[in-house]
Amino acid sequence: MQLSLGLNETLGADLWRACDILRRDNNVGGVMQYTEHLAWLLFLKFFDQEEKKRAQEAALRGETYTPVLPPDLSWDAWASLAALQKWDSSRGQLVAFVRGRLLPGLASLNGSPLANTIARLFSDESIGDQTVVRNVPVCASDYNLKEVLTIINEIDFERDDHFFTITRFYEDLLARMGQENQIAGEFHTPRPIIRFMVEIIDPQIGETVYDPACGSAGFLAQAHLWMEKNARTLEDMEILQQRTFYGREKKALAALLGTMNLILHGVTTPNIVRANTLEESVKTGVAERFDILLINLLFGRKEGRHIQQNFPVPGNATELLFLQHIIKKLKPTANARAAVVVPEGTLFRSGAFAEVKHMLLDDFHLFAVISLTPGAFAPYSDVKTALLFFRRTEGSHIRNPLARNETWYYELPLPAGLKKFSKGSPILDEHFTEARRLWEQWKRWLDGEGERPFPLAAGVRTAGETASRPYWVETLDDLRARGYDLSARNPYRGERATLPRPAELTVRLLERQRELRAAMERLHALVSNGEEEE
Repeated sequence: MQLSLGLNETLGADLWRACDILRRDNNVGGVMQYTEHLAWLLFLKFFDQEEKKRAQEAALRGETYTPVLPPDLSWDAWASLAALQKWDSSRGQLVAFVRGRLLPGLASLNGSPLANTIARLFSDESIGDQTVVRNVPVCASDYNLKEVLTIINEIDFERDDHFFTITRFYEDLLARMGQENQIAGEFHTPRPIIRFMVEIIDPQIGETVYDPACGSAGFLAQAHLWMEKNARTLEDMEILQQRTFYGREKKALAALLGTMNLILHGVTTPNIVRANTLEESVKTGVAERFDILLINLLFGRKEGRHIQQNFPVPGNATELLFLQHIIKKLKPTANARAAVVVPEGTLFRSGAFAEVKHMLLDDFHLFAVISLTPGAFAPYSDVKTALLFFRRTEGSHIRNPLARNETWYYELPLPAGLKKFSKGSPILDEHFTEARRLWEQWKRWLDGEGERPFPLAAGVRTAGETASRPYWVETLDDLRARGYDLSARNPYRGERATLPRPAELTVRLLERQRELRAAMERLHALVSNGEEEE
């Protein structure tokens, strides 16, 4: 989609002016605050236009439409150009209404799935109480809020140039939020990485796409762009609008940003649920499964024992738990597949991690591992990462039984002159050019066409080849023999490949320390026999 062809420069300048207005406000001066403030205002403006369309469509059918919002919370009642005239800004009436009536009213909505979705965006995430408003950023100044609303009132989401302009502005705003605030990185995966992953997975209309930690919904938005180009009928569009994209997000801010991001990419009914994904037990069965999963596990956290008990292999690292969630949530169909960003430690860690990787390789064909260079997620994180691509083993057996036990490895090289990617030299689409070309060759082999395009790692090591290549193929038997260490061990590097990297050593030491501590706690509980309580 060539957004630049439909940009409205005047509106774009006004939207950035709205950022400047909010930035000078005493209450929302930080990038996280004014980004969220603009997001919820844009959401309500868009929602207002959608409500009016639903009412018009119902009238044409001779039906009565019941609005989701009470009359006094509708955009026209408090934020339209006419409504803004009634507020006495010298007395702070507009801000008082937003804090005292609008936000509590939105947080307590109920009665329909759409109303409940809105309520979850505005109610308190820490206690799950819809009667309590979460800490939504609101201007301190009535005058500043009026200025921003005046700009937003110029927007007509039905106009292509307005829609494209807002989409581009919003994407740039999310990127700026990540660059200026380290914490915001967990909401924003670099778009070149997302585009590459979606291209490899190749989602098709009729398939469901799920991100269980969706952040700002970058994966879902890009999947929509990829699938939309193949939409040919109104039914195709309806499927994309309502029955294709699903996300879960624990944090209210990210859920709001993701909802708005999907809306601006053309998904008018986002299926993003605000909830802790890991609260769903996957020990026996799951309520819903999906054709495709896309997720970034780089920004992991720790979970308590009450969450860990929901998984066959307990552990406090969220990346360990999410991998099990992914395994269980993919449909039991031949073409169910996933693309996952993982910190490199996930690849070589033993213990519980090895057990989960064992489960993964038993049920799925790990058909590609892309090892990224340091700084790929700069400025959010310098942690080395990898991309895992896998599908149900049945799908690979159908296409090419010989390829089912083979994994293509590729080490993304750094551009000449760079020691690592950084904020000033970020990872770009062009850096995946060779990876895309090699993927097309590997894909043909996976589909049963021609000969294997790349050598087996074991053969390279036996032959003692010295040529420097960033690609090779590992077999399932070799990965199992390594104790399910999935890290990239380039066979062209000879004996150097047998030497652990410093990061491997430190992670393994930490893992052993955790195992020792857990064993000591169990031993202490046995030998103390409650003595400490006496």
